Amino acid sequence: MIELELLAPARNMEIGIAAIDCGADAVYMAGPKFGARQAAGNEIEDLAALCNYAHKFGSRIFVTLNTILYEEDLADASRQMMQVQEAGADAIIVQDLAFIEFARRDSSFRLPLHASTQCAIRTPEHARWLESLGFSRLILERELSLEQIRAIRAATSCELEFFVHGALCVCYSGQCYLSQMIAGRSANRGACIQACRSRYDLVDAHGNVLVRDKALLSLKDYNLKDRMGELADAGINSFKIEGRLKNESYVRNVVSDYSSELNRLVRNNPATYSRASFGSVSGGFTPDLSKTFNRGYTKLFIDATKGKWASMDAAKSMGEYLGTVCKLSRDKSWLEVDSKGRRLDLSNGDGFSFVAADSTVVGFRGDVCSGNTVRCKSTPSLYIGAKLFRNISIAFEKEIERNKSIREIMVSLSLEFSISDQESFLVRANATSEDGRSVSEVFDAGNTLASNRDRMVSLIMNQLGKSSLHYRFVPQSPDKDAEIPLMSASFLNGIRRTITQLLDNHSCRSKALYRVTERKPLERYPESAADYRQNVTNHLSENIYIQSGAKIKGMAYELAPVADAELMRTKYCIRHELGICLKECRDSRKLFLVNNGRRFALGFDCGKCEMTVSAHIPEPQK
Repeated sequence: MIELELLAPARNMEIGIAAIDCGADAVYMAGPKFGARQAAGNEIEDLAALCNYAHKFGSRIFVTLNTILYEEDLADASRQMMQVQEAGADAIIVQDLAFIEFARRDSSFRLPLHASTQCAIRTPEHARWLESLGFSRLILERELSLEQIRAIRAATSCELEFFVHGALCVCYSGQCYLSQMIAGRSANRGACIQACRSRYDLVDAHGNVLVRDKALLSLKDYNLKDRMGELADAGINSFKIEGRLKNESYVRNVVSDYSSELNRLVRNNPATYSRASFGSVSGGFTPDLSKTFNRGYTKLFIDATKGKWASMDAAKSMGEYLGTVCKLSRDKSWLEVDSKGRRLDLSNGDGFSFVAADSTVVGFRGDVCSGNTVRCKSTPSLYIGAKLFRNISIAFEKEIERNKSIREIMVSLSLEFSISDQESFLVRANATSEDGRSVSEVFDAGNTLASNRDRMVSLIMNQLGKSSLHYRFVPQSPDKDAEIPLMSASFLNGIRRTITQLLDNHSCRSKALYRVTERKPLERYPESAADYRQNVTNHLSENIYIQSGAKIKGMAYELAPVADAELMRTKYCIRHELGICLKECRDSRKLFLVNNGRRFALGFDCGKCEMTVSAHIPEPQK
């Protein structure tokens, strides 16, 4: 049986609890320091509280310590690693290989180590090397195809994790130095300025502008909800949702939708797959991915083909498409939307967006919304024919807040009846939870026989078939030949409360998906040398590469910037996006991105079908 895990993001403890309630099998979040999102740190006490809540359902908490470490960080990072373990975390996600050395040196450290997507894992050779270091899980590059995932699966035996939803970095993870070069803020240290969401001009070597003021490096968001079956077949164990900076409604909506889809996959393949945690989710709202933050959706390179991946006009969320503006008042404070016969469910306060004539994205609020009409503050850039999107649905946000999901462990509960030596009725309650915990307790029910057996059975089924804490009891009907004592509702409720306490005295049984890090025969590093792209910033990480047979050609870009460095490499290609692919046309002129006077050279590695962005160094004047 293959266990499949839905892995959700959490900015804080409250969002982590919400993700678990909506069906997440695991949650990843940062500790106080060393997380790749500086704005999403959490205190150790909050981590411990979330771990305690998650473990009630056999769900897991993975803590991100996935920045690179400078020499002065080593002692603090090692100490926090142990604090995270003491807090009850189930694994640590890391980028810096110093953590491998920490784990080797401290025999009391017992958690699995997961290789972050920041490790840029996209080949079987690299994956096999990381596994040999002791990583029990590899978080693969987003830009991989199903065929590439299968190749990595065939080369390794560790768990494989893959992003299925959320924002996309345009380049290979962990190897973007644009933020560091522009602002001195390292993406590998959690301080990315998101230069890929900025607007650029595309120019040639003669200064001719091919595209003006577009977010030329901004990609749509990932959405592989309908491809999880193929990913599982290719060898993915964990399906990861991006979004450690997202709010609670986003996490609830996305987790609910993907959890339902994963349940469907498991239900259709009961002999092959199971969920990696326990509990059933009930109640709540109807999820809708179009109503939550997105830049439009893409499946990226999963089918090994290039598509239209860019969100050039909108680096921020556009939302769900409603239709086109067909009527507009003279002062542009009232509009009507042509939605092709579909009546829109607009609400007062909804947020809207459209692309203005100058290609900028404009947003506004609807003060009064009725049917397909919107009254708002005057919006001068509105025009007839504008494609209108809704990026905030007030009614949907209220529904998410009002109708929260409930997650419960199912417990089978049966009663057995006997007579004591004192001729009193004894009731033995036997309970078995869905995760395999079994408890039993005997209660004295007195010496009065129920005169109306059917009514007593109905009361038993009603009072015992309720929820208590995070347990949902499913009572079994008493044996048809058993003599049943007269029992009050309060007596039966007492049985349920006692069984609840007995179950809570035993930890939820965890499944076997998560493995402790094992030391294996060390593979050679796939390349002969490690340059700045391996992000080496301390002597422990450097030693790992040397032990693996690699020469150190240079420390990380953050420590020793390279003048003509490749700042990013990506499967995304601006030429392909604009229809001027070098494989299909003869337009071979040099291209550059320009932003606020800064100029970046674009390179095109057509053999690998990859684009590079580099710091532009002007050629010397002849």
